[in-house]
Amino acid sequence: MADKKPSPIVIFAPLPVLTVTVEDRSGEADIHVHAGGQGVWQSRMVSSLGVPVVLCSALGGETGDVLGHLLPADGVTVQTVPVSARNGSYVHDRRSGSREIIAEADGSPLDRHELDSLYELTLTEGLTHGRVLLSGPQEDDVIPADLYRRLSTDLSANGCKVAADLSGERLKAVLEGKPDLIKVSHEELLDDGRAKSEDAADLVKAMHSMRDDGAGTIVVSRSGSAPALALLDDGDVLEVCMPTLEPADPAGAGDSMTAGMVSALALGRSLREALQIGAACGALNVVRHGLGTGGARAVETLAERVELKEWKK
Repeated sequence: MADKKPSPIVIFAPLPVLTVTVEDRSGEADIHVHAGGQGVWQSRMVSSLGVPVVLCSALGGETGDVLGHLLPADGVTVQTVPVSARNGSYVHDRRSGSREIIAEADGSPLDRHELDSLYELTLTEGLTHGRVLLSGPQEDDVIPADLYRRLSTDLSANGCKVAADLSGERLKAVLEGKPDLIKVSHEELLDDGRAKSEDAADLVKAMHSMRDDGAGTIVVSRSGSAPALALLDDGDVLEVCMPTLEPADPAGAGDSMTAGMVSALALGRSLREALQIGAACGALNVVRHGLGTGGARAVETLAERVELKEWKK
């Protein structure tokens, strides 16, 4: 889908997790071991669309040692900071068709020196390549929100395009840097108290509030068949109507949507085309069992079926 040779997208994936998933294969247990976490899943989708990735992460402990071997992939350059903290992990059983949690272990917080090193690494890579996607950690307390404020502010002030897929205090922090693109789910807006209800009018009001706080383009994903909403730079609000597909695993659809939009913009596509490609990535993700996966040809085919409609009150 490449329209031009893009520069790498830098993805801030602060503390990836080690994932162990048990699947059914002809009545036998089939065990899969992967690197995971929001930024890692997004890097898979970005690289599958032909855009190179520089992944900035912290690795520590036994789980970090294993992740160091799992993270490298085609099109993904891994830049890491060694830390005394450990990366989180989980074991999920999906043989029944849904996820059953067997065990989960949280990662541990980074100390101030490790945070400084991770900030320096991401700032350097972002200013080198010009486009950064800020993703969140799996746990709430391992990375302070202020690190996101610093990255968003310093990268934007020096001409870097910043996108973020965050919520809560991290979203509030990143808005201070006036990012170019924000993607957030309607559930997150409700949890954060930014929207009064899931009604489209309340979501649009929350989007305008985020615009007042400094965001550029704002995209709100919604569950089920409800179309996503997009507030464009010119003030237009669009409904992004996705293709209807039977889901295999809905987890990660929003992350894939963000990755698709950022990839399309890096390839020189228009914002409206980026919305269609992002929606196609999200739709494709739910029909696959691997998070952040999908082929470029399938994305392009589905993108042709994504409708953009003017939202009306």
